[in-house]
Amino acid sequence: MATTIRFKPLLPLTPLPKQTNSSLTSCLSLPISRPRRYVAVSVAFNPQGNFDVSLFDDDDGNDESKVSPPLPPTKGRFDVVIDNDTISRLDLSPFQAATGMKNPLSVKPHEFLERSIGFTINYTRPDPRDPRELSEYPDIRLWFVRLDATYPWLPVLLDWRAGELARYAAMLVPHQMNMKMGVVFNPEALELFVMNKVFIVYSWLKHHNIPKPELKANNMARMLGFGIGGELYDLVENYPLEE
Repeated sequence: MATTIRFKPLLPLTPLPKQTNSSLTSCLSLPISRPRRYVAVSVAFNPQGNFDVSLFDDDDGNDESKVSPPLPPTKGRFDVVIDNDTISRLDLSPFQAATGMKNPLSVKPHEFLERSIGFTINYTRPDPRDPRELSEYPDIRLWFVRLDATYPWLPVLLDWRAGELARYAAMLVPHQMNMKMGVVFNPEALELFVMNKVFIVYSWLKHHNIPKPELKANNMARMLGFGIGGELYDLVENYPLEE
């Protein structure tokens, strides 16, 4: 049976105020104009690979009818299966075998953007009575930390519609369990995670001549409840890094 947890990063009530062009805070805002208390992201952890992500307003905090039913994995995606042995060894070979990504520097995004990537975590808890979610196990999180360090642009290739982006973020961003709200991200940590990935993804997609890379980066941020202003990309383009 799938265990459903809900991610509700506590975002600002209103978009961040407009500041000078030199301030990156002017580039980050909520993707809607009216106030909201948080963005809810529901994720179902299922060893069979069925995950769901949905963004919605929760005006009264109790309207469960707004939660979308779990969506199945995208057909034809690259499915990465990991287990206790893989995790304990920090072994990335199952990921490399499933995706063909042997060398991160040689990966081209075109094929993966079309098919996407997902994870099936076959993890046997040392104590069957342990109530923790998968994202609370340090050894699982450490495996994902190594994966992310090796393939830092990976979030843009994940199976978003099936909840993989939200689950991936949970493995890397500090959060707490809440009986009422589920898993609550540390808001500042989530903000830094999103901005870091936007920089990485935008540059990587542009390097590989993906049309309008800022749109894909914006969609990725929006899945986690953030809107990215165009000023950010103007700054990146106006002050490029030397190659």
